[in-house]
Amino acid sequence: MADPQGFLKHRERALPARRPVPVRIKDWREVYEEQAEGELRDQASRCMDCGIPFCHNACPLGNLIPEWNTFTWNGRWPEAIERLHATNNFPEFTGRLCPAPCESACVLGLNQPPVTIKQVEVSIVEKAFHLGRVEAIVPERLSGRTVAVVGSGPAGLAAAQQLTRAGHTVAVFERADKAGGLIRYGIPEFKMKKSVLDRRLAQMRAEGTRFRTGIEIGVDITAEDLRRRYDAVVLAIGATVPRDLPVPGRELDGIHQAMDYLPQGNRAALGQEVPGQILATGKDVVVIGGGDTGADCIGTAHRQGARSVTSLEIMPMPGEERSEAHPWPTYPMLYRVASAHEEGGDRVYSVSTKEFLGENGHVTGLRLTEVRFEDGRPVEVEGSERVLPAQLVLLAMGFLGPQGTGLVDQLGLEKDARSSLVRDANFMTSVPGVFVAGDAGRGQSLIVWAIAEGRSAAAGVDAWLTGTSTLPRPIAPEDRQLVA
Repeated sequence: MADPQGFLKHRERALPARRPVPVRIKDWREVYEEQAEGELRDQASRCMDCGIPFCHNACPLGNLIPEWNTFTWNGRWPEAIERLHATNNFPEFTGRLCPAPCESACVLGLNQPPVTIKQVEVSIVEKAFHLGRVEAIVPERLSGRTVAVVGSGPAGLAAAQQLTRAGHTVAVFERADKAGGLIRYGIPEFKMKKSVLDRRLAQMRAEGTRFRTGIEIGVDITAEDLRRRYDAVVLAIGATVPRDLPVPGRELDGIHQAMDYLPQGNRAALGQEVPGQILATGKDVVVIGGGDTGADCIGTAHRQGARSVTSLEIMPMPGEERSEAHPWPTYPMLYRVASAHEEGGDRVYSVSTKEFLGENGHVTGLRLTEVRFEDGRPVEVEGSERVLPAQLVLLAMGFLGPQGTGLVDQLGLEKDARSSLVRDANFMTSVPGVFVAGDAGRGQSLIVWAIAEGRSAAAGVDAWLTGTSTLPRPIAPEDRQLVA
């Protein structure tokens, strides 16, 4: 274990500082500054190496957290990255973007602030890149089998890397101009700079994975052609159909889905030309939805010079402590302040939008009403109606499922009641040889689940192609109800 008395010597969490708000909203650089190595090792020493490490169970990847905490405390960076990579293909992604359910399950968290697991994770992999310890793992021999992976988000990339390392010839198809999926154009630069993604893609190319960008399967290449060319297909197409808000005035200009707004902001931040870009500059911006996507919209709007930013959430304001509904070690619903919230704006809870108001075809405001919950359903509070000015409204209310037209229709895939693609215990869909990983089969979820699903689906593909597989399989489709 780490220092047996570490949690007694260092009782408080210590995270790297965020860059000052007035400075960081002027650029698109990552928010967090680098943490001193000594401070990081002190934090890793707080890990108690519990007899039953609940952090393992809380992490869909089964990360070996106490082991790499010990190596970090001892400064044994090569061993730390080996144990980290044993379960996670892309710890530099999860270390920045995962909400860290492992920390909510940390045993130390019963009576002290939990170990800074996520920060230790990202620090290990950054140290490994700095020391040249992240190298291409080229298979000793090729299997002669070919696999097409459709979609290059975290699930698709994880499946592709695992299958390439197993000796299969893998091609990843992405309809955007560059690989990365939502990591590329959905995650703002201030949360994860894209050079982090690009260096991992370079490793995958060196291993033999091939990337085919600017190609939409189902349009540029039919499903029939794809199946004829490849021995197996993995669908990692995400749950990209957004939830809408069908209230009067929805047709007004200035009301956009978050995933129409964020990719444009990301492209502009990377220096690309974006004709007709949706901008928050000088506007009263309203973001409907209080999750991570909503926070990304808030941070982007601040950097574009919005006049005001207001976030709306229909649910009541969460508490700052665990409630009886979320006992340890479950992931609790708490009031959290993301870096974007720290940068300004208002957060309004327990409100529902009744109507969008407009002039000359453009949105000018929202008619809101307060709500209370009775038997789990929102009920309007009489006399609470008011108007909130807005010239830009961003809908960040989540996603319903994968796009049903094109590829999915051409394959004739079976869907469940939630519009997700049905798969068996080996992650194979209703069509033999066609597998699904990530949000397309699980429903909207977390990046750590996507990577775990990609690894698990790769094991299913490998076994189907060769009769057996030694690839690790973190999860099974039956775990769907455990989505955090």
